[in-house]
Amino acid sequence: MFGAAAPAFAAPDEAADPLANLLADKGLLASPAAPAQTQRAAAALLRQVHDRTAEIAAAALDFIGVHYRRGGTSAETGFDCSGFTRHVFEMSLGLVLPRRADEQAAAPGLVAVKREDLQPGDLVFFNTLRRTFSHVGIYLGANRFVHAPHSGAQVRTEDIRFAYWAKRFTGARRFAASAAPAARTGDPGAASALVSSGS
Repeated sequence: MFGAAAPAFAAPDEAADPLANLLADKGLLASPAAPAQTQRAAAALLRQVHDRTAEIAAAALDFIGVHYRRGGTSAETGFDCSGFTRHVFEMSLGLVLPRRADEQAAAPGLVAVKREDLQPGDLVFFNTLRRTFSHVGIYLGANRFVHAPHSGAQVRTEDIRFAYWAKRFTGARRFAASAAPAARTGDPGAASALVSSGS
């Protein structure tokens, strides 16, 4: 799927990829001056993280059409917004998010993301109930996100630029790159890092 040659990496302040910037900030991405073996390892980690964020977005799309249900946490009975995001993250990555949207926004293991840096798989938050983080969905790319909107509706995609959502957008979160490899190897520490005591 990916070529054998490692891509060249720009210095962190020149990198066009916000995920590359995050990895560089965390000390997980090699600089251009690093040995070739280190650059190959960094490129593999970057591909791994990109693959996992895309996996979240793809998993979320499987639930299009599932009915909204307040307090719902499964495809069989329906989802509310945070039940939906929690289910998708647990199913696709083994990461257990807190139950409520505001708790998810504050969860350890997630990092804040600027709107212009959104990538598929990021959690996007909105103020729909006069609370900063009262609604949550999953960003898909191309200005679209998927969410469980409200009673009487179904899980669906929306355009984040639509006036209603654009003026209510309050932030985004991405799972920390360092948690990604552990989540796939079954390390219980990866999941428990995002479990809130009240979940």
